[in-house]
Amino acid sequence: MNDHQPLDLTIIGAGMIVHDLILPAVYHLQRLGYVKNIAVCGTRPSSLQSLKGNATINEAFPGQDFTPYPAPASAPADNRQLYKKVLDAMDPYQAVIVALPDQLHYPVLMDVLGFNQHVLSVKPLVLTYRHGVEIARKAKQRGLFVGVEYHKRFDRRALVARKNYRSAELGEFVIGEAKMIEPYYYRHSNFQNWFTTDCTDPFVYVGCHYVDQVYFITGLRPTAVSVDGVKGRFPNGKQAFMWANGRVRFENGALLSITSGLGYPDDGAGPNEQGLSMFFEGDDKGAVLKHNDQFRGVEYSFIKGRGPADKRFHYVNPDFFQLVPWQGEGYEPVGYGPDSVMAHIKYMGQIEARVARDPGRALEIRLAAIAEADQKGLLATAQNSYINELVQEAARLSIVNNGDTALIDYDPEPRVRLKHA
Repeated sequence: MNDHQPLDLTIIGAGMIVHDLILPAVYHLQRLGYVKNIAVCGTRPSSLQSLKGNATINEAFPGQDFTPYPAPASAPADNRQLYKKVLDAMDPYQAVIVALPDQLHYPVLMDVLGFNQHVLSVKPLVLTYRHGVEIARKAKQRGLFVGVEYHKRFDRRALVARKNYRSAELGEFVIGEAKMIEPYYYRHSNFQNWFTTDCTDPFVYVGCHYVDQVYFITGLRPTAVSVDGVKGRFPNGKQAFMWANGRVRFENGALLSITSGLGYPDDGAGPNEQGLSMFFEGDDKGAVLKHNDQFRGVEYSFIKGRGPADKRFHYVNPDFFQLVPWQGEGYEPVGYGPDSVMAHIKYMGQIEARVARDPGRALEIRLAAIAEADQKGLLATAQNSYINELVQEAARLSIVNNGDTALIDYDPEPRVRLKHA
């Protein structure tokens, strides 16, 4: 019997991350036999038409397709709840990917679990610890796997760093800094409609990657967060934190500074600017780890402009996501981005394959498999990445209070509070 069960899969959301990462990864799983039917739920037929007509994806995955909801020719309607009809028509214990703005995750994830579906959410899972606890509790009651797409856990740099730190080859983490600046052109995208000061900020949106990565490497829990922001306005007039700087204190006293924003120059050679430096102490010696993530050691100058900014000179990133030749038709998605998406979906199929061999013990088998993933810590789950919800909650509390420090208590129950309240 197979070690995986092919699953039907629904993607809720049809935005940038679905074009750039999720749909290619899912299409590859489909042609490898891990995924059967694919549906994509959006709110606008135009977004789904754009996804269907993506020339790069169609060239890489010839003959593959998905079922769009709403249908391209459907009459104008409020489609925000359409995903529920799609989920209701699915068999239970299939796969769902939630790719929506941060503030929509909690209600949609709770709905997905209510339909008894395994789920993978883009990061962060939710914006408060309490909501994360509710999701984990509901998932456990029903034997459902909840994954979080912190794809930097699959970056080989992070995996090497985790091994070296946990084998005591680096000493103890004491101070570090990280940076993730996304492109300026994001300001002209659909970000205008949801990336507003009342909902999110750059620290929560992308800075969370590096909070999770440092926790993934060291296992140290954050205990205090201070985030301040620089506001600006989108072309549609809505106000947003365009830049943010945060400082995270960890339980051993270590500090991590994170700068994030929507402002990497469209004329710049990289797709963004990002990197991590960590300094360590031990045995009367210092140690250092540096990940210079925006260059990746590959430079190209093309004869024609490429990408949204129509640039000729690029720092090409071969590590996060690329479509490359392989033995099959079209192209294969490679990199830690698709590796992360595919690993979560494959694990859902492995769980259901174990259940198929012994259906009388279905709940017991599912809970054991979920606990196994929680303990291993490579796949980000609601249980093993919960510190991120505490950090996001603390970050939002801090940034709307002009950078006042928000403390994270773990006993008797985890909670967040302002230091000077």
